[in-house]
Amino acid sequence: MRLQFLVAEKNGGAYLALLRWSMVTIFIWFGIQKFTPYAAEAIEPLISHSPFMSWLGVFGVRGEARIVGTIELITAAALIIGAMVPALSALGAALASGTFLMTTSFVFSTPGITMISPTGFPIISTLLEQFLMKDVALLAACLTLLLASLSPRSAAS
Repeated sequence: MRLQFLVAEKNGGAYLALLRWSMVTIFIWFGIQKFTPYAAEAIEPLISHSPFMSWLGVFGVRGEARIVGTIELITAAALIIGAMVPALSALGAALASGTFLMTTSFVFSTPGITMISPTGFPIISTLLEQFLMKDVALLAACLTLLLASLSPRSAAS
């Protein structure tokens, strides 16, 4: 069986358009912010402790933020064009899903974010962790777009 790319909305209905354009808004907004000193400083501790992204530190605080912002803006562009081009629908959703997998991992890799209760259950203890927890829902939205952008087809078709 091979995969066929689809524009997500054509495979799952108009409600997926709401997901797509919400993600476009988020990626543009956050992508542009990464070019500001404030956002660069804010994400530095997350990146420096990430087993996946700490290598970006070679570019300095502003450089690593600009790289992340550029990736976010490319993701937004792929999502926008993906509303018309099936392969970019899948690519944009895959990039977006990868972004939120990465940011969700910060909860586990950044020291001091999560506290453990006396019963051993993790406690969402900081504003940063509360902010990152929304990425679980955004990951689900992006995975929904990704799955709707892929359709199995038989080899005979």
